[in-house]
Amino acid sequence: MKEFSIHTFELTDKVVLITGGASGLGEYYTQAVSKVGADVFVVANEQRGWEETRKAVEANGRRVVFMQQDITEPGAAKKIVDKALEEFGRIDVLINNAGMQRRHDLVDFPDEDWQAVINLNLNALYYLSHEVAKVMIKQNRGKIVNIGSMQSYRAGKFIYPYAASKHAVMGLTRAYADALAPYNIQVNGLAPGYINTPMTKALQDDPVRSVEIREHIPAGHWAEPRELMGAMVFLCSDASNYINGVMLPVDGGYLLR
Repeated sequence: MKEFSIHTFELTDKVVLITGGASGLGEYYTQAVSKVGADVFVVANEQRGWEETRKAVEANGRRVVFMQQDITEPGAAKKIVDKALEEFGRIDVLINNAGMQRRHDLVDFPDEDWQAVINLNLNALYYLSHEVAKVMIKQNRGKIVNIGSMQSYRAGKFIYPYAASKHAVMGLTRAYADALAPYNIQVNGLAPGYINTPMTKALQDDPVRSVEIREHIPAGHWAEPRELMGAMVFLCSDASNYINGVMLPVDGGYLLR
């Protein structure tokens, strides 16, 4: 075991593969790992945010490579892993960040929205984790960080496939952690609370729900995206080497009430 120091939290020269890593919270995760020394392979369905993300990563003195790919397509996981290995030669960390949410009344919930959410939030995460795990087993090291949600723990009224997928992500995190631990691979999750992002703007603008949510958070405020960056670095770094199968809430205490 290495002597503990501040360097335990660094990712110097590590390679991080992240889905959806150029927009939303994913952009902040990409910036976070590059700030502590990682090169980043970003997979995204569209090119939104690429140039801003490139500038941020390169300002930290690190390399970033982008791949435009719908991760729900059959065979996408192998294409992604092959390209990442071609560019960097290895994968030290996988961050399964890409996700979506669809909201409808129960009776009117469309089948196509159920399928779309489950395919992206759960199936694509599973297939990419499965493909990356093969690489990490050969390396005898690695980290997989899955993005959960408050809906990994709670009911999700009107967002049924989202709640189902995020509960399933917690279960898959635990199952993979158990299976991969003998290969020096840690699998954990990060569950953001209510974060100030464009995706949550409608909820924040709701005069009733926004107040209810804020009053439910012991910290008394919605988080800014940067407040997730430290937790992500921790889960990706050697500082978390003896933590496995955990879904870490970063929620200002929301789940306490």
